[in-house]
Amino acid sequence: MTISTICVLGGSGFVGRHVCAALAARGLRVRVPTRDRERAKHLTTLPTVDLLVADIHDAAALHELVRGCDAVINLVGTHGGRGKASFHAGHVALAGKLVAACREGGVPRLLHMSALHAGAERPSEYMRSKGEAEAIVRGSGLEATIFRPSVIFGREDTFLNLFANLLKTFPMLIVPSAQARFQPVFVTDVASAMVEALYQRDSIGHGYDLCGPRVYTLRQLVEFVAHTTGLKRVIFSADSTLTHLMAFVMECLPGRIMTIDNVRSMTVDSVCDAGCVFPFGIVPLALEATAPAWLAQRTPRGRYAALRDRTRPQRV
Repeated sequence: MTISTICVLGGSGFVGRHVCAALAARGLRVRVPTRDRERAKHLTTLPTVDLLVADIHDAAALHELVRGCDAVINLVGTHGGRGKASFHAGHVALAGKLVAACREGGVPRLLHMSALHAGAERPSEYMRSKGEAEAIVRGSGLEATIFRPSVIFGREDTFLNLFANLLKTFPMLIVPSAQARFQPVFVTDVASAMVEALYQRDSIGHGYDLCGPRVYTLRQLVEFVAHTTGLKRVIFSADSTLTHLMAFVMECLPGRIMTIDNVRSMTVDSVCDAGCVFPFGIVPLALEATAPAWLAQRTPRGRYAALRDRTRPQRV
C-alpha cells in the first residue's frame, strides 16, 4: 500500500509533535486536527503538516478529517480531569467513533496508542479505559497496530520536568508511591517505532510494548532529576497512607498534579516483561544518555551556557 497522507489525532501534544516531525521527514502529508491553532503553532514549521480546526469528538467532523487518508494515528490520552466520564470520552468513546469513521471513509490502517499493562481488570479507570479502547481497535477489522509504552520522557514532557519544577520550588520533596517502578522510554524512540510500523506490513494485527533499557523506582527518578539539575534537596518517601492523603489533596487543587486514580495506576509496575524487545531493530536510548541535554540547562552553569550560545555572534 502506498502511503501519502496521515491523520494524527493528538498530533499537537508532547508525543504528537515528535510523530508529526518523523512523518514529515518521510515526506508524508500530515493532517492534525486541533481546537486551538495557537496551541499547535509549533507544528507550522513542518512543511507537510496541515493544521485543521476541528472537534475530534464530533463523529461527523471526524469522518471528514479521515476521508482520503491512507492511515490514522491515534495518540489521544486523558488523565481524567472530570473523572470516569472523561476517561470514557477520551479513550473508549473516541476509539469507537474513530473506528467507525475509518470504516466509512475507507481508511484501512490504524495505529493506536494504548498504555503498558492496560486492561479491563486493572485497578485504575485510566488503565481500564485504555484497555477498553484497545479492545475496540483490536476488534475493528482494520489493519491495526497497537503500542503500549511505559512512561514517555523527552524535552517537553510533563514527567521529568514536573519533578524539576517541584525540586526547584521546594527545599524538601515527599515522593508519593516512591517504590512504584517505571521503565521510561524516550519520545523519539516511540515516534520512530510508530512511523516505522506504517511501512512494516507484518506489524498489522500486533501490539508492541515500548520500554527503555532500565527500570527505576519513582524515588530514583526524582533523585536522578535532582542530581542532574544540581539541586541539593531532602527527599522523603511517602507511605501508602500519606500517598493517598497527598493524592486526595492534590486532586482538589488547580492543575491536578496527582489524583487517586494515578495512585491506583502506580500499583501496577510500568515495566516490560522479561525478554521484551523494542520493535523494528530500534535500540532505545537510556535516560542518562538523553535527559541531561535539557535538564542540565536548569543549573546556573547550564543556563549561562545556553544564554552564551544564544548571544554569541554568528559567523557568516
